[in-house]
Amino acid sequence: MGHIFHPTTLREYDMRGIVGDTLTDGDAHAIGRSFGTIVRRGGGKTVAVGRDGRASSAGFETALVAGLVAAGVDVVSVGLGPSPMLYFAVYDLGLDAGVMITGSHNPPDWNGFKMMLKSRPFFGADIHALGALSAAGDWIAGTGSVAYADIMDRYVDRLLDGFTGGEFTIAWDCGNGVAGPVVERLVKRLPGTHHVLFAEVDGNFPNHHPDPTDERNLADLKRVVAEKACDFGVAFDGDADRIGAVDGLGRVVWGDQLLGILAQPVLKALPGSTIIADVKASQALYDRIAELGGVPLMWKTGHSLIKAKMQEVGSPLAGEMSGHIFFKYRWYGCDDGILAAVRLIEAVNDAGGSLTAIKDAMPVMVNTPEMRFQSSEDRKFAVVSEVLARLKADGADVNETDGARVMTPDGWWLLRASNTQDVLTARAEGRDEAALARLTTALHDQLARSGVKPVLAGH
Repeated sequence: MGHIFHPTTLREYDMRGIVGDTLTDGDAHAIGRSFGTIVRRGGGKTVAVGRDGRASSAGFETALVAGLVAAGVDVVSVGLGPSPMLYFAVYDLGLDAGVMITGSHNPPDWNGFKMMLKSRPFFGADIHALGALSAAGDWIAGTGSVAYADIMDRYVDRLLDGFTGGEFTIAWDCGNGVAGPVVERLVKRLPGTHHVLFAEVDGNFPNHHPDPTDERNLADLKRVVAEKACDFGVAFDGDADRIGAVDGLGRVVWGDQLLGILAQPVLKALPGSTIIADVKASQALYDRIAELGGVPLMWKTGHSLIKAKMQEVGSPLAGEMSGHIFFKYRWYGCDDGILAAVRLIEAVNDAGGSLTAIKDAMPVMVNTPEMRFQSSEDRKFAVVSEVLARLKADGADVNETDGARVMTPDGWWLLRASNTQDVLTARAEGRDEAALARLTTALHDQLARSGVKPVLAGH
């Protein structure tokens, strides 16, 4: 007999659900059996397993590992740590695949499973194929083994390999996620003065939610940067594959701005390289990459999609507005928030030593935060198609890479369907407030013509 997953758990980039409701130990075991079967059929045999600090993660690990072993997989457990440490283990230990048990920045009663193959990301159609394989019970049987690898010190060694940064005073907000133990080891070996906040791993997130893209979650970081006169501050999400940052004045340095800063040393080393950013990124970033001698490439939002595109075009660096930064240059082509912080220290040092001055020098663009509009799963893609058809009929300048990004003399606006929720997401960026108002009016007009109410969806 096979095992059928709750349909809501099969997501675009991972499997995710509410613990004990849509996601159970039985599901974890079946994920192990199914993913293990896929790895074996692909000629692999070894899988790394890691987990975050949620209360349910250890139990899920036990069930997952039992499923993997039953598929004849040899498991290497790396224990508690960030998702990027799990990715590192796959490459460093020469394994075939990896599974990370993490709820990332979801509420404490959620958890999930991120899967990767050494050769490529595992997402979208792969995840749905895994669900179908499980439902059919089409599993390989075998008897695998379990080994344990303590790789955190090796990971920190590798993060610091070839480090060229200077002495700074930095605040690090670990948000009670799994960045904490790594950051504590890291800062002991970095030059400068470091103030580490909320390094204790606690899946209830008692201080603030670990999502650095929401500025409300950066209040503690801004306070410490001000109190301790820090040069800048960094923050991480629950599984530390995303970074947030503030300068010495507590101003947020957004994901696309960070990518513009991180691109400079990469393009100095590899002139003419292609640097990828998602469709939500500012026009200022694409202009900056070109100015630095790089080739800017706009691609679809989604960390798995960006990783796949990086491989395809041989890009050394990519990033998303959400704070996923991917390094192939001196790394493995995966997203790593802690590595991004280390590279940010290098890039700021390389650019004269002041993130505040770098932020001051950035062109002033007026933009909206991400707007979200409720739209059913079956309707959200249809709305984007309708909008695109009308824009084309009107002869508008549209980029269709991921939804509709409309260029006008005022700036641009974007409408796309979320891959992970029943919402449409939108952004606009203009030369000034009047331009931004015209852009948002045009966006709302298109939504209204497709029957989408201008009521923003909750986060």
